[in-house]
Amino acid sequence: MKKNVYLDDDEKKLAESLENEEWVSDLPKKEKQKYEASARYSLNKQMRINIRMTERDLMKIRAKAIEEGIPYQSLISMLIHKYNEGKMSIRK
Repeated sequence: MKKNVYLDDDEKKLAESLENEEWVSDLPKKEKQKYEASARYSLNKQMRINIRMTERDLMKIRAKAIEEGIPYQSLISMLIHKYNEGKMSIRK
């Protein structure tokens, strides 16, 4: 359902011109890429989860994270990401 939004005449004209793609960026290509990358990064919303695991597994993960020099939560997140991207498999 679309919200009813009040726009004055100037805002309506601006909205129409944006929808008709009448605006062209004058940013240098490199700067535009920087902003696009930043926007893409901001779309990666972080979610908090709870997970149950044995104390032994958690201690091993924490030890591996210390070896790598990263927080253990980051290590867990990285492992999940690699699995989702197909860069890691649980099959032997």
